[in-house]
Amino acid sequence: MTRYKVFAGACLTQFIVIGFLFSYGVFFSAFETEFGWSRTLLSSCSALAFFVMGVLAIIAGRLSDRYGPRLVLGFTGLMYGLGFVLMSQITQQWQLLMIFVVFIGLGMGTHDVVTLSTVARWFPKGRGFITGLVKLGTAAGQMILPPIAAFLILSYGWRRSLVILGLLAALSLLAAAVLMSRPENEKPTAAQAKLATASFQDAKRSLTFKKLCLIQFLFFPTLMTIPTHIAVYGMDMGMTGARAALLLTVIGAASMAGRLATGYFQDRLGSQAAYSACFIPILISLNALLLWDNHTALFVFMALYGFGHGGFFSVVSPTVAEYFGMQSHGALFGIILFFGTIGGAIGPILAGMVFDYSGNYDSAFITLAVLMALGLILVLTLPKTQATAA
Repeated sequence: MTRYKVFAGACLTQFIVIGFLFSYGVFFSAFETEFGWSRTLLSSCSALAFFVMGVLAIIAGRLSDRYGPRLVLGFTGLMYGLGFVLMSQITQQWQLLMIFVVFIGLGMGTHDVVTLSTVARWFPKGRGFITGLVKLGTAAGQMILPPIAAFLILSYGWRRSLVILGLLAALSLLAAAVLMSRPENEKPTAAQAKLATASFQDAKRSLTFKKLCLIQFLFFPTLMTIPTHIAVYGMDMGMTGARAALLLTVIGAASMAGRLATGYFQDRLGSQAAYSACFIPILISLNALLLWDNHTALFVFMALYGFGHGGFFSVVSPTVAEYFGMQSHGALFGIILFFGTIGGAIGPILAGMVFDYSGNYDSAFITLAVLMALGLILVLTLPKTQATAA
């Protein structure tokens, strides 16, 4: 029974943190109207929080390994909610930036590394599929919470809405933290024990760990760049704004299927096959973007892309567990996430610069395709692992 409470707490944390982060975009118009702030500034805030997330994930993973998830998630959940409450009082640009760097960054820094590491501990068999189920919480939050935020703004104004959302976030994340705990007696399987007895330092020095960090760095630019630019790319191709926005809906729906399918593959075929199932459809979609400009085809490409996109968010935590066990899972997972955030923060900005310079995204798509191909090659050099399905 306890492990299903942990599963529920992990889902709720994912739902709230990512759903509220996406809800921030609903406030852009209000900030532009009241303060005249640029979208570059407003977008930079979330980019900064994303980078801080990567840095803090390293610390959060080690704290969770040492003190357990409840204390870590409880504190950062309170800070995340407080950030939205404080946002209701902003009058200066620097205030918004500081809120995202400190408060929003704190909440984001633990939502993945702590929840997924804890779930991996409780579900040693079939952890790939369970991780995929937990990550459905992010997709649900992205779809459900922004419309609620928009309704609140229409009903109460943007300042009061932020207070309501902040209190809701803090209470929900505290409740989620209470549900989280770590198994008292973790017993690895015989196959895992052989790999898992390495200390944190031994694992960190291994070639496999370095490959996983580099793989994360190589695929994350695509995961952040395509969702950021694909709608405006569709409009460049002649789509209406509403039709282009549907491209993001297609990505979101396909990503839900990708999260579950990749987890299933991982449990039965191992991490190498699961990673490949993410890389290959995205590689196909990036190359297709360079060859076809048909509107209908673009929706098909984005469905392919979305499948791989969602899968990547499910594959990493179980992979760390398969190769290194659970002794230092949170710390190792946090470091790998950090390498991803470096690439993820750079990718969308460089793609925008490419478009400003050349007037198209061709060079950006080619670069992303090359990075993804290199990542796939690295995946094929990873050691084989055993399936974990029951």
